[in-house]
Amino acid sequence: MRAELESICHLIKGIVLSVCVKNMRGEPLMPTTQQKARVLLKKGTAKIDGYRPFTIQLTSATGESKQNLTLGIDAGYKNIGISVVGAIKEYFSSEIKLLDGQVERNKERIMYRRQRRSRLRYRKPRFDNRKKPVGWLAPSIQHKFDSHIKIVKLLKSVFPVTDTIIEVAAFDIQKIKANGKIEGKQYQEGEQLGFWNLREYILHRDNHQCQNPGCKNKVLEIHHIGFWKNDRTDRPGNLITLCDKCHTPSKHKKGSFLYGWEPI
Repeated sequence: MRAELESICHLIKGIVLSVCVKNMRGEPLMPTTQQKARVLLKKGTAKIDGYRPFTIQLTSATGESKQNLTLGIDAGYKNIGISVVGAIKEYFSSEIKLLDGQVERNKERIMYRRQRRSRLRYRKPRFDNRKKPVGWLAPSIQHKFDSHIKIVKLLKSVFPVTDTIIEVAAFDIQKIKANGKIEGKQYQEGEQLGFWNLREYILHRDNHQCQNPGCKNKVLEIHHIGFWKNDRTDRPGNLITLCDKCHTPSKHKKGSFLYGWEPI
């Protein structure tokens, strides 16, 4: 269990305001100060149990009075804010940066899997096996969900947490874009309504012209604006029209005009 939780600890960049303490049975006690922890380790009445966060385990029986501690979590897509507080002071504060670029890793995995399977002769068809189980989540979302669960388990294993508060926020992106003027079936009539596919919509939106100022080339392609930072999502705000001469590998490098564009 500890090894699994430590797998995400390298992402923790926080302020350890106190030293975590465990009793002889491995149960969390109230945190102590760094000075007192240093004395206990020097006397041999405690040993180091973990480093992220720094935790000591007592080697002899002591009193086990506890206070109510609250674990507060500000859930996010890329960052998680964490704080462990008591009645009068804060014991732990941290920010976790979640793994990014899972979609690109999935594409690479698919490429290698297809290449490997293409070498198998007389492979039995498995079309009926391609069913997603109940509760399936996309790998990128599953990672973020699992990370939240793991960090809560980790902190509860070193702090005597009695309450957990998770702050979440739900945003209606379509309503924000429409300045609140959207309701009912209008949610199903997005900006691509009436177009055959996404590519046709982007070309129409950009008037079938290369968006590099002054370029008159007519051979057009669709470019991912956030390609330079591995944002290759196919949302309209991340796509733009370019010609084949402006959409070359050299133009994507740092210092070229395609580098640094921010999606809408």
